[in-house]
Amino acid sequence: MAELQSELINRVTWSIPTALALVGSRAGDEWNAMTTSWITQVSMEPVLVGIGVDKKAVTHRLITEGGSFSINLWSAADTKTVVKFSKPATKDGMTLNGRAIREGVTGVPIFEEAVAWMDLEVRQAIDCGTHTFFMGEIIDADLPDPDATVASVRDTRMKYGGVKRGGH
Repeated sequence: MAELQSELINRVTWSIPTALALVGSRAGDEWNAMTTSWITQVSMEPVLVGIGVDKKAVTHRLITEGGSFSINLWSAADTKTVVKFSKPATKDGMTLNGRAIREGVTGVPIFEEAVAWMDLEVRQAIDCGTHTFFMGEIIDADLPDPDATVASVRDTRMKYGGVKRGGH
C-alpha cells in the first residue's frame, strides 16, 4: 500500500503546473546553473520570489555563499537546453554548458537566451527537509521576449517532486 501511496503522491505533485527555468548562482570564481521547477512569488512588497533547492546541489552551496541567484525563464520551444542543466554546469569564458551568459547586478549569471529573467538577493533561507527554500528580492529583471511561451515541466518528460526515489 505504501508504494501505491508513494506513486499516487508522485503523480499528484507532478501534475502541479510549474514553469521550467535555469537558476544561476555564483560564489567568487565558481559559476553554475541548474534546472528548476520549484518557483513561486511570495510577496508583492517587497517583491519576493522563492525557489526550492536540494541541499546536496552545487547551486545550494553557491547561493548560500554568494547570497544571490537568478531565475532565467526559457522558451517552451527549446526545452532540451534546460534539461541539460540537471548536473553541474561547465563554464567556458562567458558560457555555461555552451549557452551565453553575462554577469547580473548581483554577480550571478544571466542567460542571454532567457525569454525573461530575474536577478535576486536572498532575503531568507528556510530549511524544508531535503531542500532549502530561498526567498529573494528582485534587484533587476527583464522580459526580452514578451510573446514567448515559457517552458513548463509538462513540455518535457522530466519528473521532480513527490516522494524520494532513485536519483534524488
